Amino acid sequence: MAFRNVLIVSRCKLDYSLNYLVIHKGIDVKKILLDEIKVICLNTTQISITTALISECLKKKIKIIFSDEKHNPVGEITPYYNNYYAYRKLKEQISIDDNTKDYLWQQLIKNKIYNQHLNLKEASLIPASNLLVKYLDEVTLGDSLNREGIAAKVYFKSLFGSDFSRDLVCPENIFLDYGYSIILSSINRLIKIYGYYTEIGIHHIGESNSFNLSCDFMEPLRPLVDKYVINGYVNLDNYKEEYVRMLELKVKYANCVTFLDNALEEYVEDLISYLKTGDKEKIKFIDYEL
Repeated sequence: MAFRNVLIVSRCKLDYSLNYLVIHKGIDVKKILLDEIKVICLNTTQISITTALISECLKKKIKIIFSDEKHNPVGEITPYYNNYYAYRKLKEQISIDDNTKDYLWQQLIKNKIYNQHLNLKEASLIPASNLLVKYLDEVTLGDSLNREGIAAKVYFKSLFGSDFSRDLVCPENIFLDYGYSIILSSINRLIKIYGYYTEIGIHHIGESNSFNLSCDFMEPLRPLVDKYVINGYVNLDNYKEEYVRMLELKVKYANCVTFLDNALEEYVEDLISYLKTGDKEKIKFIDYEL
């Protein structure tokens, strides 16, 4: 039975031989039995892949996901015949009831506001921090009172000044946008690996947004990106490298210390499991400290 999700992140050649995926990287060669593979995710554009391997993957219903230069998934290859998996997942996802989605959105926003409160507290912005705690208690199902938007206005203006807006072209927004994109691309890849559609969100419903569900899931992680700007860890010379290294940050998830990249995998799997089952115990959040 297939159980492996294979992630390729660096330059190499992928080939097929005797029912094996063969990975050539310089003089190093690694083989993985195709019968063990569910998904192959190509997370870089610096990969060559043979048509022989693609053909065999199609026969065995192994999904191949391609990413762009920003590491966002841009497409996938699936077989023409006997492919019930995609339809089943789509039907499953669009059948999620509103109460299930509204409860998850409430929890996501509560955790996001809580993490914003911690950032303000760490920056000694106590009045604003206390105000966010008040908003935290007012988040309803589906955040029908929009405490997220109100909290965000208080949060950013307290940190970066009363004239600050997320629409401004300024270094702070350049840093924030790039950091958010790193988290978003990781979540995009994981949602695709687990067979769900990033386009179908629980709250974000933008018709031109290919990553609505990913935007939903990443909300509690935004304050982590913000911390790099607030604490001066990033500047115009290093922000790209620092945010890539952020994925190697030690965090805590489900009472275990692990790297952020690994925690994201468990986090996305658990949230999808909640959406499938309605089991609220599956909703857990990543604790991070710098």
